[in-house]
Amino acid sequence: MIPQNKVALHGRIVAAYGRQYEVQIEGGNLLMCSPRGKKSLYACGDEVEVEASGDAQGVINDLRPRRSLLYRADVFKEKLIAANVTQVVLVAATEPGFSDELLIRCLCAVESQNIVGLIVLNKCDLTTRLQVGRELLAPFARLGHPVLELSAQVGNLDVLRQHLSGHISLLVGQSGMGKTTLVNALVPEAGAKTGMVSEALSSGKHTTTHARWYDLPGGGALIDSPGLQAFGLAHLTREQIEDGFRELRPLQGQCRFRDCQHDREPHCAFRTALTSGGIDARRFQVLQTLLAEHRKKPRF
Repeated sequence: MIPQNKVALHGRIVAAYGRQYEVQIEGGNLLMCSPRGKKSLYACGDEVEVEASGDAQGVINDLRPRRSLLYRADVFKEKLIAANVTQVVLVAATEPGFSDELLIRCLCAVESQNIVGLIVLNKCDLTTRLQVGRELLAPFARLGHPVLELSAQVGNLDVLRQHLSGHISLLVGQSGMGKTTLVNALVPEAGAKTGMVSEALSSGKHTTTHARWYDLPGGGALIDSPGLQAFGLAHLTREQIEDGFRELRPLQGQCRFRDCQHDREPHCAFRTALTSGGIDARRFQVLQTLLAEHRKKPRF
């Protein structure tokens, strides 16, 4: 029974639909809530104070302090993805293929929040492009990012379950990587829909349109999120972007010029690392792209 008087109830947002949020309050009941006022600054995983306002309806009055927040941003807007997660699982797949740049961008955001990052290469039963996927992920593995190879369809998920145990984990990745199939395999009662991959576009149709929380058997939780095609980092400082490249952390501040752009300046520690093999050429290329975007960001 949900109290109908104006009593503050503590809950967690378990699904986010724009300005509507499904909140699970203490005791397990669900309320469909709207924020009080015009602003809607909440995410799946947020802990909130709500007030019941009708039959299974409520209003969000307050936000409890967050322990982490993963979001992406461009110069125009921010998109909250999930809050209070302790681990982000970046899902790639052998087919239809994936963007290593998107993974690099996401990991920059992950590491800025001091969240654990885990990479999953899904659909490893489809072997035609398996080696290509392995080669794209090799630089991440060399830097110490865990990389798991599996197939949600086949069901060899025991190692992944071990990594998820005790964590609040967020699944992120491009459309078509099999995130929803993973959710169905890990949480059979989720009943999440899977979609067919669009071969013509070499990408997946969006089957998850909102972030949703699932309790995991044996403890922990999983948040599924909509497929990504871009991951802007306009909310990060230049230092945070550079810090997202583990191999360059020891070199920060060692360039000859304090405002070194790591482009053509002499005695650039980053470019020296590139020449000596201290950073993968592809990763350095993405770093330059991110820093160029940062330089073009409006200063208010």
